[in-house]
Amino acid sequence: MDHVTIDGLTIAYRTAGTGRPLVLLHSGISDGREWRPQMEELSSDFFVVAWDAPGCGGSSDPPGSFRLGDYADCLAGFIRALSLDRPHVLGLSFGAGLALALYERHPSLPASLTLASAYAGWAGSLSADEVQQRLQSALRDADKPPHQLVSEFLPTLFTGKVSREVLDEVTTIMSEFHPAGVRAMVRSFAEADLRQVLPRVTVPTLLLYGDRDVRAPRAVADKLHAGIPHSRLVFIPGVGHQSNLEAPARFNAEVRGFLRMIDAH
Repeated sequence: MDHVTIDGLTIAYRTAGTGRPLVLLHSGISDGREWRPQMEELSSDFFVVAWDAPGCGGSSDPPGSFRLGDYADCLAGFIRALSLDRPHVLGLSFGAGLALALYERHPSLPASLTLASAYAGWAGSLSADEVQQRLQSALRDADKPPHQLVSEFLPTLFTGKVSREVLDEVTTIMSEFHPAGVRAMVRSFAEADLRQVLPRVTVPTLLLYGDRDVRAPRAVADKLHAGIPHSRLVFIPGVGHQSNLEAPARFNAEVRGFLRMIDAH
């Protein structure tokens, strides 16, 4: 793991491979380790960079006032600090919303967007009641012992067919959450409404969802697809929210095929 300082925050990150840069943005209550199958497989084609967002993994906690635009500006500083020239950007769940916020504030940076299990922010994709329920639940979870947080959150990420190895891997990652980081992240995402960004997206965009995702269901996917001009929507059959871990071979094949098509032109 390497580290870089961006606007006073220490940001941890992992790299693998060579070639065109591909930046990976993890989901909430997680860190860059969730991209292990992508780091292993996609590094044969790309220089893959997986950051730990502020308040996650090996990165320092942001101030409590941090909002999605602040995460996006930190990410832009990170991309520039590593001299990543127009990287492809792949985000999952919170990370996908962050990718959209990056595009909103720094549209010249990404060459493409791959948005997996994505929302236009919680406020932009969910009802006000659902946003409040998720926000209050996550804020309560941030004060719980790790095993309680994991036991409540983990079942919403996968179907019952996921392997024990994957569950153990995600349990380890989630158990090392930062309480302050969780609070800042969920508050920022609960407030975020990125619907106005969608029609302005002009870079190639792939939307990837598990067709059994209970957190970002088909209605959420369809709205993003309708909102982003010329986007491509793919449902991976039989998997849930964390599709990159539950069906890594299919996930990686979709990402690789999409990015190769872009780079060929």
